[in-house]
Amino acid sequence: MKITLISFFLTGLVYFSDSYTRMEKNESDKRDWRDTTLITVPFTIKFGKVSESYINEKKHQIDSFYNKFINSPYYSGSFIVAKNGKVIYEDYKGYSDARTGKKINANTAIHLASVSKVLTATAILKLVQEDNVMLDQKVTDWLPRFPYKKTTIRTLLNHRSGLPHYSNFPGVLKKSWNRKKVLTNQDVLDVMIKHKIKPIFADNARFDYCNTNYVILALIIEKATGQNYRDAMQTLIFKPLGMKNTFVFNYETDKDTVCKSYRGNTIFPWDQYDNLYGDKNIYSTPRDLVKFDLATYSPDFIKPELLQEAYFGYSAIQVAKPIKDYGLGMRMRFLPGGEKMIYHNGWWHGNNTSFVPVKKDTVTVICLGNKYSNRPYATLNMVSGIFMKKKIDTSLVPIPNELELGE
Repeated sequence: MKITLISFFLTGLVYFSDSYTRMEKNESDKRDWRDTTLITVPFTIKFGKVSESYINEKKHQIDSFYNKFINSPYYSGSFIVAKNGKVIYEDYKGYSDARTGKKINANTAIHLASVSKVLTATAILKLVQEDNVMLDQKVTDWLPRFPYKKTTIRTLLNHRSGLPHYSNFPGVLKKSWNRKKVLTNQDVLDVMIKHKIKPIFADNARFDYCNTNYVILALIIEKATGQNYRDAMQTLIFKPLGMKNTFVFNYETDKDTVCKSYRGNTIFPWDQYDNLYGDKNIYSTPRDLVKFDLATYSPDFIKPELLQEAYFGYSAIQVAKPIKDYGLGMRMRFLPGGEKMIYHNGWWHGNNTSFVPVKKDTVTVICLGNKYSNRPYATLNMVSGIFMKKKIDTSLVPIPNELELGE
């Protein structure tokens, strides 16, 4: 009897163990069939299915352009084109750290440089949506000692504030400037307060692209949320969208681990502006940025009327045939026929980046480079030629002062 019971128990154990194994295998098979070329966000978005004929046509065109104008020994980074979240084309090349041989892949976060401004501006718009801040609110409502009394949150966002450039502080203060001090955002504000540095022009008089604007916006985000900028961006944008490889650089802890930037084979050294955020210092991947762009199609993430504020040009409205303009954290080019292309480029140290959301086609084009080169900016020509069927003057594409020098 005892032997029979033991035999029955062992038979049952084997049966249930085998059943569990079959279930586990079935679940594994389901995971294996998951479409890894489809990027999604946890918001309701009504997109149609991307046809195979569309994918094949665009993939061929993109591959031809990419290999002719972007992919080269001078280029290192990550590139993606997606429609409705469906990846049409994707490539990763080069090293995040050439010393260790660590290669760039889909999970490698690269410094976005000024593409960070798109995300900072969106965080402000989210706070506007939550009735936490107002676009035409005075900066002094949040930063009482801020010395420019007429400046508003809107004129910070659209670069019409006339604020002095923090990169010019050494020249203005000369011998009193400490070139060894690594600045914080609060330091930038304190310098303007203490030295009463004059604005370049009166608030809202004209456009002047200025990183100081977004350093101050980051301080406002901190005041409005009660969090540091790093945590606030996680709360407002990165975590809700599942941007798991996106973060704000921490100068004290991240210098040794982040993706390096290069000029030729030489790593760019850190300088005294590398602890400033809002204008730069967000690291991300193309797939995470596709998630961000996808979310902008959902009113559950951000209201369409606020996006229209961001995509409206504030500085060329009096020009009969405008060529370029700037919204709230977004650049724009006007193509032949008046069609508007929105985008943002970035450049910091060896990082050259480009983010181009093609709204009429629900397409996202992103190129992030970590080796000093103007090639990532070719995305503008690619979008205008392949998705808008138009050409733009390549002289309009913003590029660094020094280009590929053949290092």
